[in-house]
Amino acid sequence: MANPDISTAQESTPAPWQDQKPTALLVLADGTVIEGQGIGTTGTAVAEVCFNTAITGYQEILTDPSYAGQIVTFTFPHIGNVGTNDEDVETIDMNTNSGVRGAVVKTDITDPSNYRANRHFDAWLKSRGIIGIAGVDTRALTALIREKGLANAVIAHSPDGNFDVEALKREAAGWNGLVGADLAKDVTAPQTFTWDETPWVWDKGFGSRKEGQFHVVALDFGIKRNILRLLAEQGCRLTVLPATATGEEILALKPDGVFLSNGPGDPAATGDYAVDAIKTVIDAGIPLFGICLGHQMLALALGGKTAKMHQGHHGANHPVQDKTTGKVEITSMNHGFAVDGESLPDNVEETHISLFDGSNCGLAVKGKPIFSVQYHPEASPGPQDSHYLFTRFTNLMRAQKGLEQRPE
Repeated sequence: MANPDISTAQESTPAPWQDQKPTALLVLADGTVIEGQGIGTTGTAVAEVCFNTAITGYQEILTDPSYAGQIVTFTFPHIGNVGTNDEDVETIDMNTNSGVRGAVVKTDITDPSNYRANRHFDAWLKSRGIIGIAGVDTRALTALIREKGLANAVIAHSPDGNFDVEALKREAAGWNGLVGADLAKDVTAPQTFTWDETPWVWDKGFGSRKEGQFHVVALDFGIKRNILRLLAEQGCRLTVLPATATGEEILALKPDGVFLSNGPGDPAATGDYAVDAIKTVIDAGIPLFGICLGHQMLALALGGKTAKMHQGHHGANHPVQDKTTGKVEITSMNHGFAVDGESLPDNVEETHISLFDGSNCGLAVKGKPIFSVQYHPEASPGPQDSHYLFTRFTNLMRAQKGLEQRPE
């Protein structure tokens, strides 16, 4: 669609509710008003609108803290059709909203059709305080974002269909957006905790690891449960610290390795307090692994720069090339900021790039046990091509202990 016209969104696929009064609006900062039917909780929320191209895993997406401050537009039309359950949640607190502010879907929510479901998607949205709008041509909205960039907007749901549209337009236009926003402090755990849960196994559920070969300290900028599960599976005993932890607090725990988690917001803003802690770990020579926001802040600590992206990367089918091997991985991504690969200093190697736009997706420090990736190797949702990176991290710790390496 070369010139997307979102005003035609309700015309392309007639739906039963089109003769009804709209009970939800998505109002963009440029004044565009998109009508639909409200789902989830009622009220209003201002946020950045992004799009996600994954066809599965909507529950994991909407509980990923990296989406804090955003409204997720799903390009796949059938969202909510398998209901929700108590296992596919990525927030550490199972009952707390991850910070996502809204969901935009195309078709009405059907009744659950999956043996694992224990709650209707609409009821689940209400329970987590997420506002939704259905009946939108989400692909037209996606085309608009691709043309004009990530949009600030207000999502509103009122069962009586009464809205002050002009006030919503002013609110959307007046919001400052995510540049300069430190959102990690809003989603990080308030205190230190330990972790022993391992990945889900068919017909068995989640396991546990009470003892670990390696002690890993993870900085929680909005960490996902499946990251911790995969680290535990690799033999790690995990201590998770709040985002504001200092380098001294990290080293006092005598970790074998340090992990920098994913998270939301502008990495430069979170870096105001986190970069010094990361520099302390770098200087200590401890194996270090970062994902997503953790990758971006590692780059900042090493002297690189980050920048806001035009449309961001959000989906479960993003091809990434490992420049060191030539291998291509299909990855899960969720980020609206990126590391400027050209800003990395000479002692830092750019290891991975996006095959969609050439943007930086990985780095490693030459001669040191330090690396990071922009994408989400833990998936949830997404492909498992990149699970080997967790073995790579533990191999760095094995090397420091003089232990035999494991194949990736």
